[in-house]
Amino acid sequence: MEDKIGQFFSSQMIYSMISFIVGHALAWYCHNGQLVWEFWDNRPLLSNFVFGLPAGVAFWYGTKFCMEASGELWTTRFMVFTLSYVTFPLMTWWYLNESMFTLKTGICTFLAFLILLIQISLK
Repeated sequence: MEDKIGQFFSSQMIYSMISFIVGHALAWYCHNGQLVWEFWDNRPLLSNFVFGLPAGVAFWYGTKFCMEASGELWTTRFMVFTLSYVTFPLMTWWYLNESMFTLKTGICTFLAFLILLIQISLK
């Protein structure tokens, strides 16, 4: 199992994870900045240009790197899904003071990481 984890986390996979985390953070600002800052309240086009375009590029590169590392689009999809549980709860807690420590969120986060573990171990 330890050898599979070492193989899974190649430099390409690390690059993909960083790209996906950056993409999710930018997407969070794009969609939820309106709830935090009054400036973004009625500026959906500006928000999409400022945050959405770089987020799209980050996701594009994340997909490229993850496919190079794993060779499977399903692994890429589950990696994107799981890493959304790294950024969204933290940013929502930080900016909107919504706790990520509820039973419902805890179970969903656990299941997301379980999905990633399955992708790593059953390759």
